[in-house]
Amino acid sequence: MREKVEAVLDQLRPALQADGGDVQLVDVREGVVTVRLTGACDGCAMATMTLRHGIERMLKEQVPEVKEVVAV
Repeated sequence: MREKVEAVLDQLRPALQADGGDVQLVDVREGVVTVRLTGACDGCAMATMTLRHGIERMLKEQVPEVKEVVAV
């Protein structure tokens, strides 16, 4: 499952990097994906929306085993 999650994150990275940010995969355990938002995304007021409506939505659509995405 980790490889599938990483593949989806690779699809999302160009959009994040275009705004000066990025996402790093920290862990995948029991359907919970842990990521770290970096660069401009770290501390951005829109980071929660990016996480929930962007990253989590895409992961759940493309990797049905994903239950939740959390940021550290």
